[in-house]
Amino acid sequence: MEPAPIGRYFEEFTVGEEIRHSLSKTIFESDNNLFCLLTMNNHPVHTNIDYAAHNQHGQVLVVGTLVFSLAVGMTVPDISGKAIANLGYEDVKHLGPTFVNDTLYVRSRILDKRESRSKADRGIIYVESIASNQRGEDVLSFRRHVLIKKKNHD
Repeated sequence: MEPAPIGRYFEEFTVGEEIRHSLSKTIFESDNNLFCLLTMNNHPVHTNIDYAAHNQHGQVLVVGTLVFSLAVGMTVPDISGKAIANLGYEDVKHLGPTFVNDTLYVRSRILDKRESRSKADRGIIYVESIASNQRGEDVLSFRRHVLIKKKNHD
């Protein structure tokens, strides 16, 4: 059985290209609770309805690193499916709150690309991704450098 194709090769990215990722995810209470348990983030604004009701947003906030993790994951089929490595993340910004039952969507823009200086079988893309909710409000942005395989070098 042949695996499903995932990702693109370095040559298939164009600087300035905008990608609207097809994956989306509604964040359920169980997602947020499990992530809190796994990461040992016990802040009551993420897990206590009564506490959250008496704070700035009046409801439980989804953990920001869960939003970040989901946004990265939703880009994999289009950005890093053929990646050798994510070289670094930068400029992570929480632009707005994310609440239980919000649905995330992600779009990305290719900011730059260059050939690897040390190995001819790869190149590096520089990409910015922005996550938004079902109301079209941007809630997270980040940039990263991704080391990607070149075509015909597998």
